[in-house]
Amino acid sequence: DKAVIFDIQRFSLHDGPGIRTTVFFKGCPLSCAWCQNPESRHYRPELIFYKESCIRCFACREHCPESAISDHSMLRFDPKLCTVCGQCVSECLTNSLRMIGKEWSTADLLEEIYKDIDFFIDSDGGITLSGGEPLLQANFLFQWLPMVKEKKIHTTIETCGLADWKQIEKLLPWLDIVFYDLKHMNDSIHKQFTGYGNARILENFSRLSRSQAGLQARMPVIPGINNSVENILATADFLKSNHQFCIHLLPYHNLGEAKLKRMYSRQRPMNIAALDSEQLKKTQELFEKEKIHAVLYD
Repeated sequence: DKAVIFDIQRFSLHDGPGIRTTVFFKGCPLSCAWCQNPESRHYRPELIFYKESCIRCFACREHCPESAISDHSMLRFDPKLCTVCGQCVSECLTNSLRMIGKEWSTADLLEEIYKDIDFFIDSDGGITLSGGEPLLQANFLFQWLPMVKEKKIHTTIETCGLADWKQIEKLLPWLDIVFYDLKHMNDSIHKQFTGYGNARILENFSRLSRSQAGLQARMPVIPGINNSVENILATADFLKSNHQFCIHLLPYHNLGEAKLKRMYSRQRPMNIAALDSEQLKKTQELFEKEKIHAVLYD
């Protein structure tokens, strides 16, 4: 099996202990309205277009076998005709057309992350699996993570939790930390903003709380959606019922919306302001009042 990866980010400091290399897996079962990585949603590779650097030479058009190159100023290709063969990317003189997503074998990806082994050793760091949703490519992880652990590399996964429990359970021996997102406690609101209810997500979290010492809850704090007193109290109660007493708070920002105009996506801008420090501090204080230690991310 091969994995489809859309980015490998080195020297990450907020995705687990020490200096980390974060591997971004393509594909996600959710469609969060606030998604910061909209290019991660679909499993397959896709094209994006940077109109700012395009010089309209149309060298891409000459080499497109599907006649999918358009004159549209915002999106240079017709997604209904494009087969993502990548020939236009190879011919683009200004790197304005780019392919998002590349296939990696287990051996090649292991070799790539092992380049950073000295940083892992010196900082007690390691790798973090992010996305998208890494669990969508569980068959690859079943083969790859044992190879990583043979190299004595610390492993962390960031997950939305919407996966088959048997897949999660099978991966636990190879995972040191599980960063687990709790987006909303209300099932209907969760479905409204992510496309799915939260029943399986909460069930998997409860199972993990009984079997995974490295479980860490996280919450993306989205203004007006999940930072209400009602939801914070419900989240705190859920954590305590599972003997979890810490949550990491990730502030919403709208930087991901800039990517939407470069790609063919059904996601639309939320048009809400980024979370300010006062709002985030208030959320932290509410959790702390409920005896849940809340760690702020910047």
